[in-house]
Amino acid sequence: MNDRPGLGAWFAPRLLGLHLVAIVAIAVCLFMATWQLGVYDQRQSEARAEDSPGAAVPLEDVWSPDEVFMEDHDQLPVEVTGRFRPAAEQFWVTDREQDGVTGVWLVAPVTVADAELLVVRGWTERIGELSEHPVPEGPVTFEAVLQPGDAGSTGWDATSRTIGSVRIPTLLNELGHDDLWSGYAIATDEQVAQGLEPAALPEQDVSWTRGGRNLGYGLQWWVFAGFAAFMWWRMAREMVLGTER
Repeated sequence: MNDRPGLGAWFAPRLLGLHLVAIVAIAVCLFMATWQLGVYDQRQSEARAEDSPGAAVPLEDVWSPDEVFMEDHDQLPVEVTGRFRPAAEQFWVTDREQDGVTGVWLVAPVTVADAELLVVRGWTERIGELSEHPVPEGPVTFEAVLQPGDAGSTGWDATSRTIGSVRIPTLLNELGHDDLWSGYAIATDEQVAQGLEPAALPEQDVSWTRGGRNLGYGLQWWVFAGFAAFMWWRMAREMVLGTER
């Protein structure tokens, strides 16, 4: 014999008030959790804005080819003055995702202070002929954002001039230049992109503790919502079973 109460027992008039209270309590908890997490996201965004560097500074005022790339250089906006190497010396960096689409970066070496600075000119969906992307002529000045070299590499293909990452030691050996700067730059100037989409800049790193109190409150409200749901189930079940006896 099946002793389980029927579905109708859960909607008895004496339980409707309990159901209503539970719905309101859970809804309030979820609303408060969402609101607190939204405040946390806002605090994180404000922290990124506060920590972001100011106006671009001349590259050679803050770094030189003989210096190791330091943490202070990471995502620093700079003004680069130099000469682009011939277009045939450019190369592609594969598997670069932008706006949900996987494409490639076009990177060009630029002679700055007697060494080659690798500059990401822009992003495109497909690898094309390097001759389709002529480099700016003569001495040029443009703005860019500094980046550290990548830690790993998926290998260099000399035929297609492609590589899976901007790993400076690997490229120093493969490109044949006497000296490379120990980091690279992502150009933010349209005169450098010349038809390519500007490459997306990495998001500014911000500690998760910025606005951490709101994060904690948000998680607490999720716990409260779970507790309210548990208490509703337990009380309703006892009332249903009591009715069936």
